[in-house]
Amino acid sequence: MPSPLPDHLRPRREKVFGDGRGCQLDRNAKVRIMTRARALTRRTEKGKHYGAITAKALDVLQALLWKFHNAQGGLCFPSYERIAEAAGCARSTVGEAIKALEDCGILSWVNRITRIRDRERDLFGQWATRWRVIRTSNAYAFRDWGAGHVHGDASKSELRAGLLNQESFVSSPAPQKASNDLSGMPEGLLKALHGLGTALARREGLPMTA
Repeated sequence: MPSPLPDHLRPRREKVFGDGRGCQLDRNAKVRIMTRARALTRRTEKGKHYGAITAKALDVLQALLWKFHNAQGGLCFPSYERIAEAAGCARSTVGEAIKALEDCGILSWVNRITRIRDRERDLFGQWATRWRVIRTSNAYAFRDWGAGHVHGDASKSELRAGLLNQESFVSSPAPQKASNDLSGMPEGLLKALHGLGTALARREGLPMTA
């Protein structure tokens, strides 16, 4: 697994209005994602008691998939507070867990934003209305390896199976032999061809046939 980029080299987080993009997952897909995440909790370095993600990160993922993800619409956008309550951890732990899960390719997320209207006094003391854009919560999407549902770069080749420059000889039409049957030609064309053949034969000194 590639090492995660430092924060200052990461691409700017996408911001979307509304509920975000849906990521439909059935029960089997959620089980596959959880199985993948559990495999990443195994210790990979000597002296560490966990792997790429911790047990608490696994609890956060389980809460996202089984408590907040809408299987029908595919939407998942709970607040950190609700996730922390469901996973039984602190709010700061939720942020660390989500970052680790994203670094492992388990999930991705975008910032949800909305417009609100504030009523306040202007420089002249008059009441005025001002619109502001604020963040609400994150919208999460998940990666299901079993179904080939990938957020980000695909790992499978886009080439079709088979050899390069492979041709199908079964579907190609069989070459047709030239036919010597002139019965369907018009009479005038036959006479013209016969005259041309006679002239060529005389020029070349060839014997002529009737």
